[in-house]
Formats: sequence, structure tokens, C-alpha cells
Amino acid sequence: MSDDEKHSKWEDLAKDADTENSAGEESLDQDASEEISEEQPMEDVQKVLEEAQSQADEYKNKLLRVHAELENVQRRAQQDLSKAHKFGLEKFANSLLPVVDSLERGLDVEHDEHEKLVAMREGLELTLKMFLDVLERFGIEQLDPKGDPFDPSHHEAMSMQPSNEVDPGTVLTVLQKGYTLNDRLIRPAMVVVAK
Repeated sequence: MSDDEKHSKWEDLAKDADTENSAGEESLDQDASEEISEEQPMEDVQKVLEEAQSQADEYKNKLLRVHAELENVQRRAQQDLSKAHKFGLEKFANSLLPVVDSLERGLDVEHDEHEKLVAMREGLELTLKMFLDVLERFGIEQLDPKGDPFDPSHHEAMSMQPSNEVDPGTVLTVLQKGYTLNDRLIRPAMVVVAK
């Protein structure tokens, strides 16, 4: 073998080694890119899953808020309906109260002891009692605070008078009785209070 042939053979071997090395590097690069491409879809799937979970949580929170709001609306509607039933008579009751006042004033007037007047007075008393019973049946109660301590939430002080008979702040006289409808004040009692 001549030197040229040897040299040529060595060059061929070197080329083959370079080819194998480059093929090996390419296969390593290809394996790495396959690993990256396998990891890439997992990352994408994980990202999509996290976004879907976040959106599901957001929808769940919205659903819970809507459900709570619906319950609040139903509760408010029920309360409004209950109040309408309970206090629907307020205007009607207020228009009847002057009739009661007139009957009471008629009974307060001094009468002669004439037989006809006594019978008429008894009739008025029975009429007033029946009237008050009907009002009470519908939840309307009369406030007659004579002798009670003054309560500004149920009484309206028209004047104050000195008195040695009762403690200061006590109701001396009731000028006009008060009324409540299902424990809600519809008219305060007009009173004179002791100093």
C-alpha cells in the first residue's frame, strides 16, 4: 500500500467517524427534542387543566352568589308579604279610631240620672265594648297609660303639671288614648305628665 492509499484510507475512516458522530449527535438532539415535545404537551395539558379549574371555581362562586341572592330576595318578599298581611289594616284602623274617641267622649259627659239617659248610656258602653272587642280581634289594642310611667315611644306629652300624688314622670291624665296594631304603634296616647 502506498502512502497515498494509506492517507486516503485514513481520510475515509475519519469521514466515517465524523459521520457517525454527527449521526449520534443528531439522534441525541432528536431524543432531546422528543423529550421536550413530550413534556410540552404535558405542560399545555396542565395549563389547560388549571385554566379549566379556575373557570370552574369562578362559575361555582357565581352560582353560590346567585343562589344566596335568590334566597335573600325570597326572604325579603316573604317578609314584605307578612308585613302586608299584618299591617294592612293600619289605614282602616286609623280611620275608625275617631269613632271610638267620640263614643268615649260621649260617655265622659255628665248625665242626669234620668231613666232614658241611663239606658242610653248603657247602650253606648256596650257599643263601645263591642267595637273595642272587634278591634282587638284584628290585633288593634288600646293604650290607656293613666298612672303608668311616661314612655316617649308610646306616649305624646301634651303638657306637664305639678303633682304631689304621683312620682314625677308619671302620666296624670290621658287626653286621647293610643293604639297599636300587632305591637306596632299606630297612634301615640296624648297625655299630661307629672312634674
